[in-house]
Amino acid sequence: MNTNTAVAPLTTQDADLLVATAHRAAEAAGVTVSVTVLDAGGHLLAFRRDDRAVLIAGETSTRKAYTALQLNAPTADLVEAVQPGGLFHTLPTALDRPLLFIAGGVPIHRDGRLIGAIGVGGGAPEQDHQFATAAIEGLV
Repeated sequence: MNTNTAVAPLTTQDADLLVATAHRAAEAAGVTVSVTVLDAGGHLLAFRRDDRAVLIAGETSTRKAYTALQLNAPTADLVEAVQPGGLFHTLPTALDRPLLFIAGGVPIHRDGRLIGAIGVGGGAPEQDHQFATAAIEGLV
């Protein structure tokens, strides 16, 4: 008996909804942000940079999403792990793409399985985390 069940992947429609929800949350807070959504393989599904957001916010949101996906954890939970003596202190130099340990990257799960990640950049780290979390809550 096969106990493995298929889990629906993150779709482009899901990604568009995540981006729109995160942007609405940011606009309500008066913050301009960039939002990146990656699928489980790390492929870009959706991206939006508000024209008023600083250019680096796009790279920041992408790296936050990538970090959350690679480590399957919210980036806000990983900050202490990269401090000297932390669990991942040397990890950022061990991977091909630099990771970013600032709040705002959150993995996306469906039926307990990792299906992608969202990254938000442009606001204060705590705000970015709230916008990303609000987006995921809107997906369910």
